[in-house]
Amino acid sequence: MAAPLDSTFLQSTSLVFLSEIGDKTFFIASILAAKASRLVTFVGSFGALVVMTVISVLIGQVFHQVPDSFTGGLPIDDYVAIASFVYFGAKSISDALGNEDAGAGMAEELDEAEQVLAEGDVLEKTRGKALRLAGEAFALTVAAEVGDRSQLATIALSAAQNPYLVCAGACFGHGLATGIAVVGGAFISKYTNERTVGLVGGVLFLVFAATTALGTF
Repeated sequence: MAAPLDSTFLQSTSLVFLSEIGDKTFFIASILAAKASRLVTFVGSFGALVVMTVISVLIGQVFHQVPDSFTGGLPIDDYVAIASFVYFGAKSISDALGNEDAGAGMAEELDEAEQVLAEGDVLEKTRGKALRLAGEAFALTVAAEVGDRSQLATIALSAAQNPYLVCAGACFGHGLATGIAVVGGAFISKYTNERTVGLVGGVLFLVFAATTALGTF
C-alpha cells in the first residue's frame, strides 16, 4: 500500500514543481520578493497556490464522481488524466526541442511578469504595506495560475489518483518552487537549463500517462 501512496505524492510534487519553475507566477513572486518582502510575498503567493490547488483537486473529483449511468461504466476520469498527460508531455518535449534559445521561454515569462507588475503599479502601491503586498501577491498569482499547466495537471491527477495525496504533493511542489522564487528566482533562472527542464517534465508526463493507462487497462 505504501508504494502507490508514495508514488502519487511524488507524481504531483514533481509535475507541479517542474511546471512552475520559470513560469509567470514564479517570476511575479521573484520580483515582488526582491523589491519588497520575501516573507510576505511567499505567504501571499503560496497561499494563492494552495487555494488554487484545492480548487483543482475538487474539479478533478468532479470527473471522478461522474455516475456510471452517464459513462456506461467507462473510467472517464482515467481517460481524462491519460489524455492530459500525453498532451502536456508531447507539448513540453516539442517546445523544448523546438526552442533554439534555451532561455527564451523563461525570458518571455519574466517580461510578462514585469509588465503585469508595471501596469498595475504594484510595487509602488505596496511599498511599506505588508497586508497590501500579500493581497496583491495573492491576487496576481491566482490570475496567472488560472489555466496554467500545473493547474490542469493537478486536475488530471486528482481525477485518477488519491485526491488527498495529490493535494499534499501539489502544495509541496508549489512551496518548493515559490521558495526558490522568493530566495532568488531571477538569479537562479539564469543558470537553469530550460530545455532540460522541459524535456524532463515532458518525459515525466508521458511516464505517468503510461502508468495510469496500465492501471486502467
